[in-house]
Amino acid sequence: MTAHPFNEELATGGLSRDRFKFYLVQDARYLVEFARALAAAAAKAPEPADVAFLAGAAREAIVTEREMHESYFALFELSESELAAVETSPTCLAYTSFLLATAHTRSYEELLAALLPCFWVYQHVGSGILARQSPGAANPYRAWIDTYAAEEFEATVREARDTLDRAARNAGEATREKMLAAFTRACEYEWLFWDSAYHQEGWKTATMR
Repeated sequence: MTAHPFNEELATGGLSRDRFKFYLVQDARYLVEFARALAAAAAKAPEPADVAFLAGAAREAIVTEREMHESYFALFELSESELAAVETSPTCLAYTSFLLATAHTRSYEELLAALLPCFWVYQHVGSGILARQSPGAANPYRAWIDTYAAEEFEATVREARDTLDRAARNAGEATREKMLAAFTRACEYEWLFWDSAYHQEGWKTATMR
């Protein structure tokens, strides 16, 4: 993840605005469906504390993270019509469809495993980039970096990991294998999401419509 050109260029501030804008549009759409999957996990959670955490995380995805997106949309002077004109990428659609399918057709444990990479990957990438920033260095993407490198977000990631670990301890070996498969696939989609943004992925079939 950290070695992908998208994140390497984001770390230096050299990532093109067009690539970052494409990423933001896709990520804003992703977060809505991610929040739906979190809400589904909250509905499945057996413990009240886990219901509260997952429901709260769903709200944060919609409110806090989208606020950061909207601040960049304003900075880039992107209108609602311009945002609507950007089509949801194949990778964004595939990733969100995977999460929602897992939410509605798989176990609570598998769903937690599919949701964890979005938390953990962003904290890993954000904190890694922040550690490499020179003091006082100007970076147009610093607000993004600070969001995911923040101590508050790290605490959320720890709770997400703890929630999954508790579920795994109470699950059988067959379920844990399915959890690992769901976690791995979601990690693959995370990498593909960066890659699709870097290449501003479109639908190759668009001209056939």
